[in-house]
Amino acid sequence: MTSEGSQGGKPGSKTEISYGTNPLDDDKLHEECGVFGIFGTTDAAALTALGLHALQHRGQEGAGICSFDGERFNLVRRHGLVGDQFTKQKVINQLSGDSAIGHVRYSTAGGSGTRNIQPFFADLATGGIAVAHNGNLTNAETLRSELVAQGSIFQSTSDTETIIHLTARTETGPIADRLSRALRRVEGAYSLVAITNKKMIGVRDPMGVRPLALGRYEGQGWVLASESCAFDIIGAEFVRDIEPGEMVIITESGLESRRPFPPAPSKFCVFEYVYFARPDSTMGDQSVYEARKQIGRELAREAAADVDMVIPVPDSGVPAAIGFAEESGIPFELGIIRNHYVGRTFIEPSDQIRHLGVKLKHNASRAQLEGKKVVLIDDSIVRGTTSIKIVQMVREAGAKEVHMRIASPPTINSCFYGVNTPETEELLAYRMNVEEMARVINVDSLAFVSLDGLYRAVGEAKRNNDMPQYCDACFSGAYPTKLTDRSHAKSNGPSQLSLLIEQAAE
Repeated sequence: MTSEGSQGGKPGSKTEISYGTNPLDDDKLHEECGVFGIFGTTDAAALTALGLHALQHRGQEGAGICSFDGERFNLVRRHGLVGDQFTKQKVINQLSGDSAIGHVRYSTAGGSGTRNIQPFFADLATGGIAVAHNGNLTNAETLRSELVAQGSIFQSTSDTETIIHLTARTETGPIADRLSRALRRVEGAYSLVAITNKKMIGVRDPMGVRPLALGRYEGQGWVLASESCAFDIIGAEFVRDIEPGEMVIITESGLESRRPFPPAPSKFCVFEYVYFARPDSTMGDQSVYEARKQIGRELAREAAADVDMVIPVPDSGVPAAIGFAEESGIPFELGIIRNHYVGRTFIEPSDQIRHLGVKLKHNASRAQLEGKKVVLIDDSIVRGTTSIKIVQMVREAGAKEVHMRIASPPTINSCFYGVNTPETEELLAYRMNVEEMARVINVDSLAFVSLDGLYRAVGEAKRNNDMPQYCDACFSGAYPTKLTDRSHAKSNGPSQLSLLIEQAAE
């Protein structure tokens, strides 16, 4: 296997601020990973780079591609954006082969070092395998402790490596069988893609919390991706979603579908519809864009506002604002303009520039706002820091009244399934009721769509409180799986292993 890591900066030089610590972006929930795989076509790595570019919104910290050229696996993993790291021909030339998988990440489990960038590769007794996954395992540390005690040596602090060690330690047999037996031991959420020297494998966790879609490329190659928008960029045809608990095995002979796990209720992450997924993707046979517009319509029915215009907080609030305006009959206006040249990462600014805050990214248009009563539409409130600055900016532009409507219920719990959320105590809605939040944000009124309204928007009559149709734990606290590692941490305090992991990641 050939391998190349990222280029490190010189000591003392300026470093890039990652997406999670960017002061312009730290008040949103961020999806952690996106995966892509393609089998049975030339230029597999180049197509994978394009697919990852379409999935860049799911992770901006690092990216990696692993290909197989018929004789060996080739792996390149880099810090930074796909467009910065995988557009040079000399990089793609290192990744020859007709099958490849790729990954974009923002760190959840494990640190942000190069060793945690996926895909991961391992030589097993039956041959090589490269694995990439989106999600988070809620018993990864417990399993890691067990594996280390049995003699496993970990090279990273990512929970994905746990899957590889479990696979290596299962009894011999076809790699798909060994992988499925390993996955029966993990808890949490994952969508996984893998390649061996003969096949590509895709797996979705039994509850289907994280997404994975299947596509067809030029009638011969097969494609797997976190979202269907990754198919559009390469001209592939969307076939269907991989079902919860389904494993697909793709070889030169075609595609085989298996159900290796006991049946479980579907718990797809409802926040994919609210914010994570790109609006031009399709999930669960639904257009994400139309779902967001429908959330806006539900919000207008539940929390009308006597205002002159509907203003989206760009870009994520735009579809819901369109729906709100259509339902209410209130004009839609772009009263806040986003500067698209402020990227997801940027060179660290001076204290004076940092003080400008959201004005680096957004600017209120006085011509539209002065003397007007407005309602701002946004997708969520996390810590509330960005909302405070947006409202202040709109008031300074001369708005007479500022109301706010949020296209999701209050976020009151942390996510443990592959989403970067603050600790629960940092969430504004956990600490305050809606009236208190309105005073802190300084709006004339504040309202969130209800859980039932959100469910109606995505095609359900209402939320089944006894058995929710989606994972909505960040809103309800109803976690669909065990939180084994968290339970152990609460009862025992930080384990010696976790302390070692943290030290290694620093």
